[in-house]
Amino acid sequence: MPSGAVGRERGERILGSALGRGCAALLAGALPALAFPAPGLWWFAYVALVPLLLLIRSAGTGRRAALDGWLGGTGYMLAVHHWLMPSLHVFIVVLAALLGLLWAPWGLLVSRLLRGPVSGGKVVVAVVVVPCGWLMIETVRSWEGLGGPWGLLGASQWQVPPALRLASVGGVWLVSLLVVAVNTALVLLLTRPAARAMAVVTLVVAAVAVGSVWVWAPQPERTGTARIAVVQPGVVEGPGSVQRRLARSEELTRSLAGRDLDLVVWGESSVGVDPARRPDVTARIAALSRLVGADVLVNVDARQTDASGRTGIFKSAVLVGPQGLTGDRYDKMRLVPFGEYVPARSALGWATSMGKAAGEDRLRGTGPVTMTLPGAHGLRIGPLVCFESAFPDMSRRLTRDGARLLVAQSSTSSFQHGWAPGQHASLGALRAAENGRPMVHATLTGVSAVYGPQGQRVGAPLGTDTSGAAVYGVPLARGTTLYVRLGDWPLYGALGVLAAFGAFEGVRSVRRRDRAEPAGAAAAVAACGAGSVGSARTTGESPAESAPE
Repeated sequence: MPSGAVGRERGERILGSALGRGCAALLAGALPALAFPAPGLWWFAYVALVPLLLLIRSAGTGRRAALDGWLGGTGYMLAVHHWLMPSLHVFIVVLAALLGLLWAPWGLLVSRLLRGPVSGGKVVVAVVVVPCGWLMIETVRSWEGLGGPWGLLGASQWQVPPALRLASVGGVWLVSLLVVAVNTALVLLLTRPAARAMAVVTLVVAAVAVGSVWVWAPQPERTGTARIAVVQPGVVEGPGSVQRRLARSEELTRSLAGRDLDLVVWGESSVGVDPARRPDVTARIAALSRLVGADVLVNVDARQTDASGRTGIFKSAVLVGPQGLTGDRYDKMRLVPFGEYVPARSALGWATSMGKAAGEDRLRGTGPVTMTLPGAHGLRIGPLVCFESAFPDMSRRLTRDGARLLVAQSSTSSFQHGWAPGQHASLGALRAAENGRPMVHATLTGVSAVYGPQGQRVGAPLGTDTSGAAVYGVPLARGTTLYVRLGDWPLYGALGVLAAFGAFEGVRSVRRRDRAEPAGAAAAVAACGAGSVGSARTTGESPAESAPE
């Protein structure tokens, strides 16, 4: 037997078993993770879903298609969140399996559109509807309580200029739609010879659309440069780590004297005490501000009291000037599930004994804040803390509130040797491109990076092996992108497409049933007539004679 036939037979045998098919679905769902940092194979995103789509398409029943979708989604969530394992241990598997359920309806949708005869019209429907279904999954799981929008498929294109231009029109959501549409068209190209011409046409149309966006999409106008310094103390562990990290940040900030700065940014949790209650610490940071000639944006992770009188642990971006606290403070609004609070702690509090889940819930801020730098010609900055940079709506809100520079303070030191630092830093490129505003991503231990208003990288990033400070000439811009003006319109468009598709399928189903009922009645009458004839023949009567009077 030829080796190809042997391989096909072996593959069919593996997929024919429930265990083999389940493992294949998990693996196929995990493949797109290779498009994100650290592997960074951005081009792979455009083919990474093909194996999962082919697998779901081969499902013999709707139940099997839904199961394949669920397992594929579970594999995807495990792969893009695998770095959480040290914190959540086996609980990450439970979370991934629960979130993977969002892909079960998508599996049914894929099976419905990619199986059976495919006409030119059905190709277009599939290439539009399948991506819309995927986008609904990303929308639902982007809710903070379900983990937030980490690992959105479009985010894998953070270093591709045409994709960043697309993000300026419809956010990361529009990029996700493009990536899934290309994967869907490729599946039809591979499996349906009769529909290949239309599949090629859809790919060409997608390429032309992206090229058109590149040409006509409005872009912000450059207005000058701000000199921003990022201070990254590096990994500081062991007894007294909070005090030693503060001392190292001070040392690095002193080295910036005479660099003509507009702002110095420290990473998340760079200060472990409430500066309002520790005037000595505030005085030390104010002295640094006078030395370098710029305000210092620090991040406080400590028990504090906010403006409304609430006392608890806040994570806050606090601006310190030459005279001390400026009064500008932003308290983090969207907290990391389990990392900074435990959802339904009364029921899930046991998670704290299994990993590094929060022993005490942090308190949330009440609203976004923009801060004005008096020494930088009134430059307004919009601070974000940690994984808030993953939420497109937060940076958009700050831009609409007048921020000309977005600043994210982060710390991924718990996941220093995984993919998380690179993935987190890459989100800055998307937020910058979406809003037409530069973004500074400053961390304690790397990766720290800066991006211009079109998402382009500015200068060299500070990696996870670096303890140091760097100064960046950050290009500023004015004007707004279409995404800032129009918001998350791809989400509403996708919802409308799915609603229209569902209504069409419902009407067609009703019509098919109506056509089937008369046919069934006619068949029943014919069957009764045939039975009467047979009975008459048996008794020797004619049909007329056997009829009742």
